[in-house]
Amino acid sequence: MVAIEKIVAQQPVQWRGAKTRVEAEAAEMVTVKPLLSIISPVHNEEAGLQQLYQRVDAVMESLGVTWELILVDDGSRDLSAVEIAGLHETDDRVRGMRLSRNFGFQIAVTAGLDVAQGEAVILMDADLQDPPEVIPQMVERWREGYDVVYGVRAERAGETWFKKASAGMFYRLMQRITSVDIPLDTGDFRLMDRRVVESIRKMSERHRFLRGLVSWVGFKQTGVTYHREARFAGESKFTLRKMISFAVDAVTGFSYFPLQIANWLGFLMAGISALAIIAVILLRLFGSNAPLFGQATTLITVLFLGGIQLICLGIIGEYLGRMYDEVKARPLYLVQETWGID
Repeated sequence: MVAIEKIVAQQPVQWRGAKTRVEAEAAEMVTVKPLLSIISPVHNEEAGLQQLYQRVDAVMESLGVTWELILVDDGSRDLSAVEIAGLHETDDRVRGMRLSRNFGFQIAVTAGLDVAQGEAVILMDADLQDPPEVIPQMVERWREGYDVVYGVRAERAGETWFKKASAGMFYRLMQRITSVDIPLDTGDFRLMDRRVVESIRKMSERHRFLRGLVSWVGFKQTGVTYHREARFAGESKFTLRKMISFAVDAVTGFSYFPLQIANWLGFLMAGISALAIIAVILLRLFGSNAPLFGQATTLITVLFLGGIQLICLGIIGEYLGRMYDEVKARPLYLVQETWGID
């Protein structure tokens, strides 16, 4: 009896009060899964988690639906884990996990998708740049029959002109060089139906670009326009280095265009060489003494060709490196601690 009471005490509210294993199992059977799961990756966001919970709670209260908030601590160095544990103690609809180290935003989202129970799943940043108040619009579109409802950024408050310009160029480039239709000016803020989530969970690739994966799976998709707010607290963790790495993952994951560039460069240099050979033969035939074979010209030509070769090898190396990561088949992430998650 003591053992079963100890087990029950560790379970959600629906289990509490059960005195026997039969009662505990019956309580588990009547546990109602939430309609909506909200996933927010967390990395050094302790100052804003209370505000995130309060705003999500207010929105869900207005909708009158069952819900859960899944907070994934992606190797935070502050007290984010303590905040998550405290929120779970206050409201067991808040569930959390702490990854063993920083695996990156895309992997943290994947960890949340693996444990989400809702019929629809909403991805949003924990820094409140994606306002929870947009969720009712997404739910309305979902109820109209759409499987994916993504947020389209009309304005981006608190961001530098460089980040806005580079993001705009990136999305337009992706549309031109990839085979998937990724909507312009969108982020990871979106609602996905359960069947979309299950489709994405089948994909185990390591260098993930979730916006591309969601577009790749298809289904019926639409967008809602919103104004992206400035961060509630703290500073952005998305550094220039991470932006470049993110862009490389996106391009190599959904396009062969870089490899095609290497191929085109090879043909271009071969064509230039063929023309140069013809020009040299003609000059020799007509007795020209043009100084085409000086040491400086030779050195420049060798360095130029060597640079082209190294660029092509680098492009091929990016793809091979990603293949190597896939072959190793390591786990996408490791969990150190959980709150409300088996």
